Amino acid sequence: MQTLTGAPEQALAWIRSGKGAALATVIETWGSAPRRVGAQMVVSSEAEMEGSVSGGCVEGAVVVEALEALEDGAVKLLEYGVSDGDAFAVGLACGGTIRVLVEPIGAGGIPQEMLEALVAARAARTPVAYVTALDGGARKLDTTGHADRFRKDRSGIEEDGKTFVAIHNPPLRLVVVGAVHIAQALVPMARIAGFDPVVIDPREAFGSAARFPDARVINDWPDAALAQVGVDSRTALVLLTHDPKLDDPALHVGLRAEGFYIGALGSTRTHAARVARLTEAGFDPHQIARIRGPVGLDIGASGPAEIAVSILAQMIEALRTP
Repeated sequence: MQTLTGAPEQALAWIRSGKGAALATVIETWGSAPRRVGAQMVVSSEAEMEGSVSGGCVEGAVVVEALEALEDGAVKLLEYGVSDGDAFAVGLACGGTIRVLVEPIGAGGIPQEMLEALVAARAARTPVAYVTALDGGARKLDTTGHADRFRKDRSGIEEDGKTFVAIHNPPLRLVVVGAVHIAQALVPMARIAGFDPVVIDPREAFGSAARFPDARVINDWPDAALAQVGVDSRTALVLLTHDPKLDDPALHVGLRAEGFYIGALGSTRTHAARVARLTEAGFDPHQIARIRGPVGLDIGASGPAEIAVSILAQMIEALRTP
């Protein structure tokens, strides 16, 4: 199972090892900036760095500023763009512009206790917003407000122009029911795209670590396994067995949960039979309509790998479409 090791986790690890650390966050972009708002990197007091704010364009310059912020104990607001001679020298000549907020951990910046609470919320898969004044004057963690930002997974500057909200949603997760050939292609693709994959199949010959070395494998019936894993708003559920004994129990759990995507393998006729069974089980048309069946975008896919591409593309479409 994937271990969560983002910029906040790395910052806390460095702090606990006796080093200083500063977080750098993209707070605004224009033009062809290479990273989205909310992207982060962390810099240690020994000039180590993890993460990225520009895909390599300005990281060196940000490291220098972060080391100064650690020395001064002060928040820094940086801007790099095509009109900036220094930015041109480090690679933003494509026309993009980014603003980066650099915050040391500790005095003058993010309190260590707040960083620890942020890391704990991320580990517990609790959506949390880090809200900070751009001048570093005030900051807080919020798990109850900013519902629209959580839903759209969108960090950004508030309308007042003085406050930045960094959204920390739980990591994306893919739960596959049915350890078949398509799953063997889909799991590594999904991991590359940032999903934490879980494979469920009671048949140990199919669901084995040898067949899925980079995924958590659970050899149990889908309803029991899903109760163990959980299906939240950052979870995609993909059913690949087209066997009612395995798919239907998973659907019963998934349709009552908040997953952002449910896809089920099978022909149009197979899906019609599935709809009839779910209707008889008491699910209404609105609930059943959440199922993408036949699964995947219609790209003329042939073979397990291409079908996996079509499924992953449809998952991303569902995630990013308002």
